[in-house]
Amino acid sequence: MRNWLLATAALAVLGSPSAQAQNPAAAAIGPAPERKLSVTIYNSGQSLVEDARHLDLKAGRQRLEFKDVSPNIRSETVSLSAADVGIVEQNFDYDLLTPDILMEKAVGQQIRIVRTNPGTGRETTETATVLAANEGVVLQIGDRIEVLRDDGLPTRVIFDKVPPNLRARPTLSVTVDSARAGARETRLSYLTGGLGWRADYVSLFDEKSGRMDMTGWITLTNSSGTDYEKADVQLVAGNVGGAASPRPRPPRGAPGIVTSAGTQSGEGALGDYYLYTLPERTTIAQNQTKQVSFLSVQQAPAKKVYRVQLGDFTSQEQPISADVRLDFTAGSGAASSPQMPAGVIRVYIRDAKGDPKFIGENNIPHTPAGSDLSVQTGRAFDVTLQPTLVSQERINDQRTRYEMTYLVRNARPEPVVVNVRQSGFGRRAKILKESLPSQSLNAFTRAWEVAVPANGETTVTVSFENGW
Repeated sequence: MRNWLLATAALAVLGSPSAQAQNPAAAAIGPAPERKLSVTIYNSGQSLVEDARHLDLKAGRQRLEFKDVSPNIRSETVSLSAADVGIVEQNFDYDLLTPDILMEKAVGQQIRIVRTNPGTGRETTETATVLAANEGVVLQIGDRIEVLRDDGLPTRVIFDKVPPNLRARPTLSVTVDSARAGARETRLSYLTGGLGWRADYVSLFDEKSGRMDMTGWITLTNSSGTDYEKADVQLVAGNVGGAASPRPRPPRGAPGIVTSAGTQSGEGALGDYYLYTLPERTTIAQNQTKQVSFLSVQQAPAKKVYRVQLGDFTSQEQPISADVRLDFTAGSGAASSPQMPAGVIRVYIRDAKGDPKFIGENNIPHTPAGSDLSVQTGRAFDVTLQPTLVSQERINDQRTRYEMTYLVRNARPEPVVVNVRQSGFGRRAKILKESLPSQSLNAFTRAWEVAVPANGETTVTVSFENGW
């Protein structure tokens, strides 16, 4: 609100009996040695916090105050359970104790203004009534009206009490009715925003041996407003729907990614999602980014692939550069064949000196172990394809005859194989003649594995009838 207030306001009675007496039945609960904390973080931006503590409860009604919950708590999701305890009501107080708020709450009440003479050091105290605290603080002192302003003079404001429900930090208070006195385990759970996770992968590929080493990292972020100390952390891969926002679409492969589903599952299944448990407890501090290793792959089979994908039967005046891809099987080469949560994979190869060099990156979707992945890392300007529509003849209303040529050029000093994929075939398509046998990938796509010599070219000719 005002700089003078932020700099000079003084609280005279925060620790006084009158302030403490406002909540005589409240039991403040903070971190305890016997606390067991677990956090489940979802891709949707929501997280489930489960907090188990042993509390010594009295018989009858009492209020429990949890001062270390997340300020981003969704209060409607709070659940508290304990043996022989009933919940009467719960409140989430997020009106924070600040100099500005204190002045706003003091409107219509009396405060004391203490001014110090810079020359003599003498203090003068006056009693004032706060008339307004909007764009500035308006005071009535005796029969005059003053505006409290930052004029460089040492000034303190003394408040006689702390208004009810003002907290040093957001606090969850729960009024309970206990049938008996004694210590017992109390479990608090709630949903909160502000926590997130993602997966990152670093791959070192050796084209000559056809092998790949990969390390996977889980990156945790915390902007929820509180720390989670020594927590058991679990991560849910998959998009969980929420009522407060439109349901996310089912996850799809990112551009440049081709997946073929595997069949393996594991003990981490959670309904239609997959659950990853970090091997050790960890502390996620507020405003912290933390990385935890979760995957180590050694000498997994992998290969570099040149690929061109075509969508229709047309000529191209300019050659199309081939995609450069890294093909491998998720989980291959790892001791436990883990699933691969969605994230970014970064690919490196060694240069002539043996030093790793970055060659590209791309996103991958949530991928079960055993699934085939094809990750585009870039494009090869020296390996190109130029398609040409030689002829097109309408046979009847439902069928058309085409002749296509695919000119594949290789300007590299070594031979290459280019995977040419042509989509657009109908369900009743029929290959009449082709200079190189093709493979049907699905009802609408055919592929040719075109071998091209070093500094050479190869032409593939195809005649076919297409129809639906």
